Amino acid sequence: MQFFGKTNIDFIGLRKVAFVISGIAICIGIISLALKGGPKLGLDFTGGIEVHFKFNEFTPISRVRAGLSKIGLGNAVIQSYGKKDENLVLVRFGVEEISKNIASEIVAYREKNGKFTTLEELKDIRGINSIGYENLVKFITINPSQKDKININQIKEDSLAPLLQQITSQKMSAKIEKAVKEEFKERKNAFIVRSINLIGPKISEELRKGALLAIAFSLVGMLIYISWRFKLRFAVGAVVALTHDVFISVGALSLCNFEFNLTVIAALLTIIGYSLNDTIVIYDRIRENFKTYRKKRFPYKKVFNLSINQSLSRTVITSLTTFVVVLALFLWGGAAIHGFAFALLVGVIVGTYSSSFVATPVVYTWGEDKTKRR
Repeated sequence: MQFFGKTNIDFIGLRKVAFVISGIAICIGIISLALKGGPKLGLDFTGGIEVHFKFNEFTPISRVRAGLSKIGLGNAVIQSYGKKDENLVLVRFGVEEISKNIASEIVAYREKNGKFTTLEELKDIRGINSIGYENLVKFITINPSQKDKININQIKEDSLAPLLQQITSQKMSAKIEKAVKEEFKERKNAFIVRSINLIGPKISEELRKGALLAIAFSLVGMLIYISWRFKLRFAVGAVVALTHDVFISVGALSLCNFEFNLTVIAALLTIIGYSLNDTIVIYDRIRENFKTYRKKRFPYKKVFNLSINQSLSRTVITSLTTFVVVLALFLWGGAAIHGFAFALLVGVIVGTYSSSFVATPVVYTWGEDKTKRR
């Protein structure tokens, strides 16, 4: 099936314009990340709590949010999931920022006053109520001989914050359950708590490292594979295009204020695979055309343009069908996968563009000296 008739677009001739457009898009994304202090990390990477409720009848999300707003948690992520008749609701709340702020306050107080002389002084720390003084003193001490506890006068801020995060998570889960119970007090046994998941700072740090390693290893693996199947310059062109796709997708997520969680990382890896598939199709066509037109001494540039144009219909048809499916997922898939679907939407567009305007032109530019010899 041919979406277009025979085309003769000078993709190679437009490569400098394409490189400028790509550079601008990447710079906008980097600026957005810099202004926002990096990507907006979700609970998977920052740590926090997840409380799973099962209600005995249909419950609007707005009602749950109203109950949490009364205790200052109106900004929590609240979403329905599962089958409609299961009435399952998930409440997710991050505690990293709260914990860091309190840790910073404790260290600032210590620096100003020399050291804590009694644990009672902790009650003067702003925000300590969100943790609970009684909860905190179970783990800390000012007595150097108490080796089983953490000395509040010696611990550093970056070590104190994870401890506070764990304590805060436990208290917040109890507050959330109590607030929802109060909101639905007119209904007897309105819900049960199916599970409470605490995502600790150590786990979230491991997830961050794992996510970055997954992307890095996928790019390195593809570099090795394409170098073996084609040539090194083809592999470099593909990896440059894939890195380009990831940077633009991450920038778009930052601009639109989406959280980065494990589903978004899955979307980025999917984009890498999708974009590479289209690039390999064009590379195969280039290799075939070099064999076909070797005796006719076709110009190097013409072979590249011909190969991209021959693959254009296939590229557009594949991208359009994928885009329609992902768009439906974005519009009606629900809040839980909103970031995932948005990343794929951007990735399909950028991946289609980069296969023709980035990957192949990079290969051509690398071997441009051959053009002069021809």
